[in-house]
Amino acid sequence: MATVIAKGTIPTIRKIIIYIFMIIGAIFVLFPFFWMIIVALKPEGHEFRFDLIFQKPIWKNFADVWQNESYPFWRFFLNSIIVSTIGATATTFLCALSGYAFAKKDFYLKEQLFWLLLSTMMIPGMMFLIPQFAIVTKLKWINTYQGMIVPHLANVFGVFLMRQYMETIPSSLIESAKIDGASELKIFFRLIVPLSITVITMLFLLSFLFHWSNFLWHLVVNTPESDKLTLPVGLALYRGQYEVFYTKLMAASCFSIVPIAILFVLAQRFFIEGLTAGAIKE
Repeated sequence: MATVIAKGTIPTIRKIIIYIFMIIGAIFVLFPFFWMIIVALKPEGHEFRFDLIFQKPIWKNFADVWQNESYPFWRFFLNSIIVSTIGATATTFLCALSGYAFAKKDFYLKEQLFWLLLSTMMIPGMMFLIPQFAIVTKLKWINTYQGMIVPHLANVFGVFLMRQYMETIPSSLIESAKIDGASELKIFFRLIVPLSITVITMLFLLSFLFHWSNFLWHLVVNTPESDKLTLPVGLALYRGQYEVFYTKLMAASCFSIVPIAILFVLAQRFFIEGLTAGAIKE
């Protein structure tokens, strides 16, 4: 009897230890967000005091972020929404088309071209910065939306992800659709896309997050007086020459994570399923 009880307690102890480590990990991950909100509610000059509870939270910091005429936060926010939405939508669409072609179509040098594309992932992204900037300058796309969006539409990882998933779709379904007279576009939009909605949603989320947090490229292709500045660049404006307005910076940062949080909450099921999509072949 003692042996049975001992064997039964081992998995329980193991679960308790796992949960303890998970809770500790969650605290480490969530504490920066918690502290960001705390600092945003503090008065100026108190941002470095380690007091988690204070008497009068300064909600005015959040209002000042939106109402500051010399710092058009609403414009930065709108620009980020436009760039991220258009960029993520276009990237996902192009990757889905490319993935479908590599997964279900036969054409000359198909495998060689696919592996050539994959090999470009080994090149550091910074290597593309100067050539991309030269092209954007030649096209006169400085201070424009297309200058921020178009150079990053090509996503080799997205093509790889789509191709791996779409290879798991039975080709017999496509053949049946062709027998019924469906065109290539009809097959893609009414058959492939619905069956691939999980991985498509995940790629959209990843692409949206990339464009939303892209600081360096948006800084390079915009001049300081541009009206196309996005949030990552706009947040850097709170760093003055002689001081940093930490409370306003944290208040603006709180607003900047809202769209990402909403997207992940609404599509978390697709995101979790998409992480393993195409990983197993039957």
